[in-house]
Amino acid sequence: MTVHILTPDETLFSGDAVYVGLPGSDGSMGIMDRHAALITTLQSGEVLVRTGNGEETFAVKGGTVEVLDNVVTVLAA
Repeated sequence: MTVHILTPDETLFSGDAVYVGLPGSDGSMGIMDRHAALITTLQSGEVLVRTGNGEETFAVKGGTVEVLDNVVTVLAA
């Protein structure tokens, strides 16, 4: 799946991933390849992106996430 993590100032991550862990407003959630369509809000925490080369984490203060057509877009605050 393709993942984009964007802030108002910069792109934190843009590329392929096998897993994305998110701090959802109602609890932690995990997104894997071919996940069902989803739009939800995020709380303060860390976004984990797992690729074929390892893992990266990104601190967020909140935001929204959209999962659609195997693309995960995080609009982070």
